[in-house]
Amino acid sequence: MANRETSRTMCPMNCHPTFCGMQVTVEDEKLIEIKGDPENPDSEGFLCVRGRAAEEIIDNPNRILHPLARDKNADGEYGDWYQISWDEALDRIATVANKYRRDEIGLWACHGAVANDYGVFANAGLTGRLSIMAGFQTWSGAMVCWGLGGLGFGLTGTMEVNTKEDMSAHSDLIVQWGSNQSSQPNTARHIAAAHKRGAKVIAIDVRESEGCRAADDHFIVKPGTDAAMALAMMHVIIGENLHDEAFVAEHTVGFAELKTHVESCTPEWAAEICGVDADHIRSFAREYASTERAILLLGGSSLYKDANGWQASRAISCLPALTGKLGKPGAGFGPRHAGEANGHGLNSGALFAGAERPEGDYILDQISSIVDAVEDGTLKSMLLFGSNLASSFPDASRLRAGLKNMELVVAHDLFMNDTIRECADIALPATSWLEGLGVKATTTHLYLMDKILPPPGETRSIPDTSRAIAERLGIEDFYPWHDDGGHYDAVLDHPCTGHMTIAKLRELGGIAALNVSPVAHVDHQYTTPSGKVEFYSELAEQSGLPALPSYQPRDASEFPLELRMGRTMNHFHAFYDSGRALPSLVRRDQEPKLWISASDASSRNINDGDSIRLHNERASFDAVANVTERVPAGTVWIHDGWPGLNDLTNGAPAISDQVSTLFPFSTGQAAYDAFVEVSVA
Repeated sequence: MANRETSRTMCPMNCHPTFCGMQVTVEDEKLIEIKGDPENPDSEGFLCVRGRAAEEIIDNPNRILHPLARDKNADGEYGDWYQISWDEALDRIATVANKYRRDEIGLWACHGAVANDYGVFANAGLTGRLSIMAGFQTWSGAMVCWGLGGLGFGLTGTMEVNTKEDMSAHSDLIVQWGSNQSSQPNTARHIAAAHKRGAKVIAIDVRESEGCRAADDHFIVKPGTDAAMALAMMHVIIGENLHDEAFVAEHTVGFAELKTHVESCTPEWAAEICGVDADHIRSFAREYASTERAILLLGGSSLYKDANGWQASRAISCLPALTGKLGKPGAGFGPRHAGEANGHGLNSGALFAGAERPEGDYILDQISSIVDAVEDGTLKSMLLFGSNLASSFPDASRLRAGLKNMELVVAHDLFMNDTIRECADIALPATSWLEGLGVKATTTHLYLMDKILPPPGETRSIPDTSRAIAERLGIEDFYPWHDDGGHYDAVLDHPCTGHMTIAKLRELGGIAALNVSPVAHVDHQYTTPSGKVEFYSELAEQSGLPALPSYQPRDASEFPLELRMGRTMNHFHAFYDSGRALPSLVRRDQEPKLWISASDASSRNINDGDSIRLHNERASFDAVANVTERVPAGTVWIHDGWPGLNDLTNGAPAISDQVSTLFPFSTGQAAYDAFVEVSVA
């Protein structure tokens, strides 16, 4: 008889911070079905199109199943891929690592490396442990995503967030500021539930997104001007005495300076900058201030993708404190990337116990510095885990050229991607989320992701691969834990988990509630030197930044259209070959389509569906025109992840080296902004 079994796990798509549960049915070690898990308290059976497409990872003919290598000729041209053994691959890694100073080797583990443990980060932590003990360069992938936004929140001190469940149950006003259901599809259910209950929803974006269409009211702002709008709101709130005097007096510093600072930031001033109506801003500020249970949902990445992007989070993060909305149900900030929010940073430091970094010339967590080191030959080799650098880094043509000149680039992944195809010498086969052990943490729960299927071919997990490299390099005590789940137990040994272990989590059926508050900042302890919300930040001033939330326009460009990128439901980040390895997602999104306004298209003789070319001083990129009124004149929009798209973006640093080290999370994002011209191809 066939041996059929249904198991519980989590989706591998990592729509942080809202993850979804899966029920996986297997028969005789073959995947039969994936569907949403109705018993998962976070997702309650919900599974979006990306999650359903995850079924196509298993038995996909494009999976990398064996170690592969290729050789370069004297002209730097690659030959064909051929199969090698794991021993040969590991020996080549060790040979190059021992040939150079260890700090001339870089290791980058990114979004695809945490498909099995997002929120716990145990596997990525192991690659960090390997880097430290080996003396490799290593950096945090947060700088590609939320880190620059975290800088603004960190300076203000409002790092924590309320849960999506608190929002759906208690919020009377939900403001989606640069946030979109495509990034957090599971959060969208809770917005809809609150809306059905009677909550008002307002969206702010650079285009008419899905969030805008579902909202009661929306603002379309010019890219990079969100800080100006927030400052104008503060002008109205303070000028009309709508602020919470008691809260401001007890829990904040710098109000007097802020009051003087925003006197000139009128809605009329902001309207000229943002491209929105002054009276609309004024009425919104009044409504936000007067609604006690108003919550802000901020974008996790694209909101901050410009040279002054951190100023958006710095200004917006002051609004709840100004109006006394922190530490209350249904108010403050809703689910987003939040660092070690609400007290459950877990015990990630345990992964680095006993690990000592040797002397070396280590590169800061600055994207621009990393690209410089790749391009100028400072780095001789790169080890990539679950990463597609060529897709996620800005000014990517410089990066690719440098990678191609390296002696050895090794990528550990499930599928070929842009970086592997163009720049790698060795491709190592990785296991999928069903083929190894994992644990995910949401803002409220822990979830076990047990091994359900045997690893196909010669695929190996990140822990196994890291341990094998450490062994080749002669690193002793790299994995001091008792078994393959020991590093998870070390991370889970934290008060918020009740000092959970893998064994206990199995006994509980794979689900355990975290001991955390659904409401953020209930103790009114804020992550600033003063312990209060800081409208005026001496830390910022000492670091060469404006002490008060500010809007600074960017330099003018010779190119007239600002290119902005974001998410759609048909893709997410750069893993699974930016989703192109999964047929159902490809069918939904077969070619890059650029949103362009009718007026911008008409002045360029562009019709809907035309083949077009974007270009600027850095590169060009071919796409198809989507002529629409859902994007304003002067702005063009496309979803990210297309090969070559990031060649157009700005790789210059957004902040100084000094500022990049202010917080324990990485803030060293490049500017990423891009101004382009568009023409018929």
